[in-house]
Amino acid sequence: MKKVGKPVFFVVFVLILLLTLTAFLGVSTTFGDIPTTWIKGAQDIRWGIDVRGGVDATFSPPDGYDATDEEMAAAEQIIKVRMVSQNITDYEIYTDYDKDRIIVRFPWKEDETDFNPEDAIAELGATARLTFREGYETDASGLPSGVTADTIILEGKDVEEAAPAMTNTNEIVVSLKLTSEGAEKFAEATTRLSSQSPKGIISIWMDDVMISYPRVNDAILNGEASISGGFDAAGAKELADKINAGALPFALQTTNFSTISPTLGVGARDAMVLAGFIAFIAICVLMIILYRLPGIVACIALMGQAAGTIAAITGYLPSISSFTLTLPGIAGIILSIGVGVDANVITYERIREELRLGRGIDAAIDAGYKRAFTAIFDGNITVVFVAVILMGAFGPPASIFAMMLKPVFGIFGSSTTGAIYSFGYTLLVGIILNFLMGVTASRLMLKSLSKFKPLRKAWLYGGEKK
Repeated sequence: MKKVGKPVFFVVFVLILLLTLTAFLGVSTTFGDIPTTWIKGAQDIRWGIDVRGGVDATFSPPDGYDATDEEMAAAEQIIKVRMVSQNITDYEIYTDYDKDRIIVRFPWKEDETDFNPEDAIAELGATARLTFREGYETDASGLPSGVTADTIILEGKDVEEAAPAMTNTNEIVVSLKLTSEGAEKFAEATTRLSSQSPKGIISIWMDDVMISYPRVNDAILNGEASISGGFDAAGAKELADKINAGALPFALQTTNFSTISPTLGVGARDAMVLAGFIAFIAICVLMIILYRLPGIVACIALMGQAAGTIAAITGYLPSISSFTLTLPGIAGIILSIGVGVDANVITYERIREELRLGRGIDAAIDAGYKRAFTAIFDGNITVVFVAVILMGAFGPPASIFAMMLKPVFGIFGSSTTGAIYSFGYTLLVGIILNFLMGVTASRLMLKSLSKFKPLRKAWLYGGEKK
């Protein structure tokens, strides 16, 4: 290893200390009444429903009905629209096209006291009502009013198909194909509205939520229309799915759901965090007693590993999305720290053996890290494989690990489970940080400390005291 100077310890220690303080406390400023977050802290962690309390439900078509991928995508859009209409924005939705099921998780609302999960689930799964209405008048609550409330031009049953399409001028639009009955009603309405000055508007509603309000430029007589409005491909598909959702021939059934009390979740979280903190202190005391100076270095490295894991969960910087942390995710953090302790024990025992064989301090440190690395790498890479498999098997179908493992798990269909995915994520992050902190940073710090004359005593590194 290249020569490590005395200042290296202080540089690494200060960097780890800064990471720890900012990762746990965050950095924010307030100008007037406007707060600005520069670095996210532990208070910005997004807790899963097993901590915050909430509902975990699985929806599927009626028994015996084989839904198409388009119908499942449309059903997903129904649930998303209804979530937003209930002011529930912090939700998770995963669609398993292989098994025709939609997994939905959403937390309790703030200060919720009488929320009925059965009613919420029934409302999410009910058949959607799609309407095309004249104008776009709304009341103070955003509901249709006036002419818009009284004049329904088309319903979901009148729409045969909606799909994204591209015109001859390369503009992305949403094309509509109507039934024969729907075409007659649409021809009458568009003829009348296109002759007005200014031209009339037909608004499109999902339940009581307006999802689009295109202007009628020309009379449409053949039952085929297009909605333009500067769409990109994703926006056109989203609107098409919402329109198709109103024509679903089935209501979603709840095949499984569970709820958890916020009080129970927070209590379990606090107990695990307290247990982890006590265990961390106990481990540090034991490491210092057994290994002395390397034990102190190990505690600093473990502190950096814990801080790095928190930073990876919160997103650290405001531009990075945060990760939802569940109770198993906390267990993954604690387990990864345990793996980090194991790496330090293996290394320091090797250093102690080298010292007992008569090697000098520098040679013992180099040999200890070099000979322990193979065992550490083998143990850690095995855990990495397990974490990747957990994230691939139980993560969102579109995640990178799910795509990597699709040839294997695609046989059985995806099985999204946020709690297990969170455990795999924190475990994987912790193991990666173990290589960075427990192997690299601790080696730099220990090599740097060994350059100070008062610290060049073998017993400080676990050797015998002469």
